Amino acid sequence: YFDERLLDGDAVRSFSTGGAELESVEVVVDRMSVPYLAGATIDFADSIEKQGFTIDNPNAAGTCACGESFN
Repeated sequence: YFDERLLDGDAVRSFSTGGAELESVEVVVDRMSVPYLAGATIDFADSIEKQGFTIDNPNAAGTCACGESFN
């Protein structure tokens, strides 16, 4: 979800948008989750077939269909 606040212990990581101006998107996670972001890519789609963010994480050995679990 989108949130405007940072809590003690949160970590901020930037992901390049790949645009010409080299803009970035910041992701906030708790410090225990930082290793799970290594190598991840974030994409956003807005089409009839798909809408929203997708996260591709090469560190995930498996996930469930609901997209909530990470192995």
